[in-house]
Amino acid sequence: MSDPNAPLAVTDTHALIWAIGDQRKRLGKRAKRFFDRADDGACAIYIPTFALVELGEACRKERVTLNLPFEKWIRLAFASGKYHEAPLTAEIVCIAQGLYGIPERGDRLIAATAIAMDLPLITRDPEIAQTAGVECIWA
Repeated sequence: MSDPNAPLAVTDTHALIWAIGDQRKRLGKRAKRFFDRADDGACAIYIPTFALVELGEACRKERVTLNLPFEKWIRLAFASGKYHEAPLTAEIVCIAQGLYGIPERGDRLIAATAIAMDLPLITRDPEIAQTAGVECIWA
């Protein structure tokens, strides 16, 4: 992605899994459009570290099948320019401490990543986005 003003967003794990597999039809219209635009280089998506952990576990348990080994998929995804790493930082952990209205730890950390980066969150769960106070990209 070469346009520094192109839209950016953070993805939740389920959206990422559906977008990279054969399940894009499960995405909401806006979410699908965002991933499609990332494929075209018109925007970029940040993948939180915790989403990578969940994706790796889903691959290990054979709930998700990638066309490449998990580690190679990650390297190629980040090299493509359409996906960027959103590392888990102490700041994100601190932000997540204020999000216990979101019951699952992973969802808190992913939402906190969107807050820390001041970006919308691609998720089908509007309660997560609402609790975090970030824009939800889905329907």
